[in-house]
Amino acid sequence: MEMNREKLRTNKADASSESAYHCSACHDDKEWGSSSRGRAKSRSLSASPALGSTKEFRRTRSLHGPCPVTTFGPKACMLQNPKTIMHIQDPASQRLTWNKPPKSVLVIKKIRDASLLQPFKELCVYLTEVNNMIVYVEKKVLEDPAIANDDNFGPVKKKFCTFREDYDDISNQIDFIICLGGDGTLLYASSLFQGSVPPVMAFHLGSLGFLTPFNFENFQTQVTQVIEGNAALVLRSRLKVRVVKENREKKTVQNGIEENGVVSTNIEKEVGKQIMQYQVLNEVVVDRGPSSYLSNVDVFLDGHLITTVQGDGVIVSTPTGSTAYAAAAGASMIHPNVPAIMITPICPHSLSFRPIVVPAGVELKIMLSPDARNTAWVSFDGRKRQEICHGDSISITTSCYPLPSICFRDPVSDWFESLAECLHWNVRKKQNNFTVEE
Repeated sequence: MEMNREKLRTNKADASSESAYHCSACHDDKEWGSSSRGRAKSRSLSASPALGSTKEFRRTRSLHGPCPVTTFGPKACMLQNPKTIMHIQDPASQRLTWNKPPKSVLVIKKIRDASLLQPFKELCVYLTEVNNMIVYVEKKVLEDPAIANDDNFGPVKKKFCTFREDYDDISNQIDFIICLGGDGTLLYASSLFQGSVPPVMAFHLGSLGFLTPFNFENFQTQVTQVIEGNAALVLRSRLKVRVVKENREKKTVQNGIEENGVVSTNIEKEVGKQIMQYQVLNEVVVDRGPSSYLSNVDVFLDGHLITTVQGDGVIVSTPTGSTAYAAAAGASMIHPNVPAIMITPICPHSLSFRPIVVPAGVELKIMLSPDARNTAWVSFDGRKRQEICHGDSISITTSCYPLPSICFRDPVSDWFESLAECLHWNVRKKQNNFTVEE
């Protein structure tokens, strides 16, 4: 009898916790229950962190947008799981809004580019004097002689708040970000925020500009629209990467810097292990490094070995990164709104090894194969490159914290325009039509 009562209490507790995590679009909106072809009236604009687990590193099962219909026909339905919250985002519903007017802005300028000095000065004067905003600038940007020796820019420069990468935490002080440069400035902005990322407005002042849709000619009007909250957003998913290494040698740490110069922020020490975490916007690249041998790494999906990569390496990319290194390696290009992770081999030693797309909620793990002849090397968005040895592991899943990139028009139009202008996608001379006689 006591056992039955205990089971009854457990069932009730499970039912109550299950109802607490039910998606409102599925269970509170009558339109979903009445018709499988209807569309949700309300749409979520923000990313929801994954629920139901207290583990330090776990899978992200939360995508963005209204929940789809989970009833199929008159009798079939999806088994409710309190840990699973699935959303499919309608791109047209992603609009920027502010709970309070923004007061602080982070301006990121491409380093060692003289052509950006004048746009940088004009933007900072407009933000500080016209909009009366607090401007954050990286300290090394102000060390440029052209800025340091400009007496007219001196009064504006005194109003800046400066920071240093890997030393100062500004994650809770920035309302939105403005990037001046190319795609690399957007990747750098992403690396500064290991948690929630403020909205990013990127001006095309670099080489390619695939991720930077704004032109600088009318920056006053465009910045004003963003400050007023009148802009479309695209949520660019990021990868949460966890690198676990065996401690093979002792290194002294002083002021956050190790003996070899590697910054030791975001590093946790376990018994015999070293753990590092990264937020990656484009891709994680595992390659053979300087070795002349093929790389030989095992790829696990949710704990199951799916393949061994023999070749130059493997790329694990987000949809945003699918148009970068992965596209050069022969992968398909995926719109940023598609919840997915792409696995692309680099020059595989097998003709049948094609790039694959897996769901965004899975967890990938990459390890050096036991019979590998050499070590491997890993980099994250082209940075923090490091060696991977036997016993080390790289765990990858979709992050809870996407990068909200402000659109020039809308997520779909901007993406196809970038494909045409930057990558010349499907650009060719048109075929002549037949004449009447033919």
